Amino acid sequence: MNKKEVKKYKDMLLDKKEKIMDSLKKLQDDTLNKSQRDQSGDLSGYSLHMADVGTDNFDREFALSLLNNEQDIMYEIDDALGRIESGKYGECESCGKDIQEKRLAAVPFARMCKECQEIEEKKGKLRK
Repeated sequence: MNKKEVKKYKDMLLDKKEKIMDSLKKLQDDTLNKSQRDQSGDLSGYSLHMADVGTDNFDREFALSLLNNEQDIMYEIDDALGRIESGKYGECESCGKDIQEKRLAAVPFARMCKECQEIEEKKGKLRK
């Protein structure tokens, strides 16, 4: 892979990282940094209805799940940026062959070529 291609993927990764960081901040501000009473807009001293509490809990759990997924992607992006710095970007971690450009365009933080990824998924070692 030439320097121009590597720069293109590095820019893609940095852009994706910035968008995820913005998304993480928004999720934290909107959901996790507010009490249930603040979120519902209820400023009275009365207790919340149990159904409202259940909905709020579900919303918080869903937001935590989103945060966790976004954080996992951030780790993958950081690792891909490290591979760029070490000169290993675009190389399959399993077989050592080049990862197809089509795959990198879709998943710029891909660690493996499509074939090795499928093998690992069949073994149950990686998420699909």
